[in-house]
Amino acid sequence: MRVMKLNEVINTTGLSRSSIYAYMSKGNFPKPIQLGPRAVAWVEGEVVAWLQEKLSARDYRR
Repeated sequence: MRVMKLNEVINTTGLSRSSIYAYMSKGNFPKPIQLGPRAVAWVEGEVVAWLQEKLSARDYRR
């Protein structure tokens, strides 16, 4: 399992930090795992699955 820090999630998704946390608060983005008292990371597979969901939704509308 590979984990991604926030900067990598931002670069991968194209979302801003505030957008990521806003989506998370609404339950529309994977939640991070706690690595330490002040460190979190996202599971790469969950972020990729979220992106694939967005891609499928886009392709379905056509």
